[in-house]
Amino acid sequence: MLQGIAPALGNLSTEFMKYFTFSLLFLLPLIARADKKPNILMLFADDLGRYASAYASKDQPSANDIISTPTFDRIAGEGVLATNAFVSAPSCSPCRASLISGRHFFTNGSCSQLHHRWHGSEASDPWAEISGYAEILQKNGYHIGLTHKDHVKGKKFGPQFNKAGRKVNGFSQYVSKGGKITKRKEDLYEECRSNFRSFLEKRDKDQPFMYHFHPTNPHRSWTRGSGKNLWGLDPEKLKGRMPPFLPDVPVVREDLADYLGEAMAFDECCRILLEELKATGEYENTLIVISGDHGAPGFPRGKTNCYDFGARVLFAARWPGHIQPAQILKKPISLIDLAPTFLAAAGLKKADTMHGENLLPALGSGDHSSLRSWALIGREVHVETARDRQLPYSMRSIRTADHLYIINFTPDRAPMGDLLALEKGPMTFNELAGKTRLTYADVDAGPTKAWMILNQNKPEFKYHWNLGFGARPGEELYDLKSDAHQVKNLADDTKYKAVKAKLRAQLMAELKEHNDPRLNGDQFDYPPYCKEGLEKK
Repeated sequence: MLQGIAPALGNLSTEFMKYFTFSLLFLLPLIARADKKPNILMLFADDLGRYASAYASKDQPSANDIISTPTFDRIAGEGVLATNAFVSAPSCSPCRASLISGRHFFTNGSCSQLHHRWHGSEASDPWAEISGYAEILQKNGYHIGLTHKDHVKGKKFGPQFNKAGRKVNGFSQYVSKGGKITKRKEDLYEECRSNFRSFLEKRDKDQPFMYHFHPTNPHRSWTRGSGKNLWGLDPEKLKGRMPPFLPDVPVVREDLADYLGEAMAFDECCRILLEELKATGEYENTLIVISGDHGAPGFPRGKTNCYDFGARVLFAARWPGHIQPAQILKKPISLIDLAPTFLAAAGLKKADTMHGENLLPALGSGDHSSLRSWALIGREVHVETARDRQLPYSMRSIRTADHLYIINFTPDRAPMGDLLALEKGPMTFNELAGKTRLTYADVDAGPTKAWMILNQNKPEFKYHWNLGFGARPGEELYDLKSDAHQVKNLADDTKYKAVKAKLRAQLMAELKEHNDPRLNGDQFDYPPYCKEGLEKK
C-alpha cells in the first residue's frame, strides 16, 4: 500500500512513485466533452479521524502504521492527499451542517449543535434560510442523494437510497455473528453496491450526479476484538505507537485496534462503490473525495475536542485533468471549503452565504501558496444531558501549520460533562462502556472511557486523566513542531506571548466578522440555543 506519506516525510515511497507514474495516464480524460459537467462522489466516514495507511511514517510512529487502506491510498496517489484537513466542529450535526453549507458551524442556528435542538420558533432559526451545495447542484440539473447518515435538519443532502438495507452501519456486529467472515463481509459489500445502483437508476440519461455515502461506522458501538478477528490487527503492535494522552495498556490498545478495523471496513466499502462507478464508464468524469466528520469516539481528547485527535480527518481527492496527481497538501484546510469547491467543479459560483474557499485552483496547479492556511474549529452543546439545562462547553480555536490556539469560553464547566450517574454509586465496566449518557457524556461510551473512569485514581494514570477529563484553562496554545500531540500548554509562556496575541486577534476577528453568538452576550447559554434557566446578562 501507499505507505509513508506524512507531514514530516521528505521522500516519496517507492509505492507512491508507482502511483505517480500510473496517475499520469489520467490526464487523458481531456478528450471528454468540455461542456460535460462532472459527477461528484463524497465518501464520508462517521467519526473517522486521520487514519489511513497513506499517513504512516517511519519517522512518526502512530496507529497508521498497522492498518491498510488501499482504496484511500489509491485516490490519494491519483490526486491529492491532505495531511491537515479539519472539521468546523468535532460533533456530528454541526460538522455535517458546516460541510453542506460551507459555513462556520456557529452560524448555522439549530444545526450549530448536535441533533439540531432549537428552543424557539422555526422562523427564528437561521438554518431555515441556508441552502446547501447539494440543493444548489440539484437546481442546476444534478441528480442528488445519499445513503445512510444525514444528521442535518431539512434533508439537505438529498433523498435517501437505502432500499438494499443499512446493515453496513453495524459492520463488525453483523460480520461477527457467525458463519464465514468472508461471506458476511460480501453481504455488506453487496448492500453498498445495490444502494448505489438504486441511486444511479433514478437519474436521467447523461444527468450528472452528486452522491453521498455516509455509513455510521466507525461510530460506536462495535464488537470487542473485531479489529483482530476481522482484519488481523494485532493490538500489541500498537504498543509504543499510542498518543501520549492515552494509557498504553491492553484494553486501550484493543479498543483502538477495533476502531482501526472499522476504518478498514469503510475503505473496503469505498472500493466497492468505485468499482461500480467504473462499470458505469463515469469514473474519469467524477470528482471523488474521501473524508470523515471528526475524530475518534469514546476516547478522551478525541471527538468533541479541538485537538488534532478530535478535529483532524483523512482527506483525499481525485479528478483527472483538474487535480494534479501525487500531490501532498500540507497547509491546513477546512471541510467548509468543499461546498465552494463542489460548486466550482460544476461551473457554479460560490454562494454568498459560504465562508469556505474553492480549493480547485490550488489543486489544479499544485501551487498551494494562495490558500487560507488556517482552519477555525469549535463547539457548543454535544450531548444534551452532559450538563444541567443543556449548557454547552464552549470552545473556539484556530489551527495553523505551526500552532493550535484554543479559547475555552466556559472554563468553569466540566469539559467532558458532569459526573451524573457516578455520584449515585459505582458503575461496572460494561455499563460505562455501553452507555454514553451515564457520565461524562461528551465522551462517547467505549472501553477506553470505561477503563479510564475506573482507573482515574491510580497515580500512574493521573496524567492521562487530567488531560482527558480535567478542568481546562481559559486559553491553550501548542507548538506543533515540538508537541505534535498537543499536551504541553504554552499559553502562559512569555516566549510565546507574541504568537498567542497574533492568533487570538486572528481568531476573534473571524468570530466577530461572522457574528458568533458566543460573543453576543453568550447567546449559546440561553434560548433558543439552550433551555430556560439562566437570567439574561
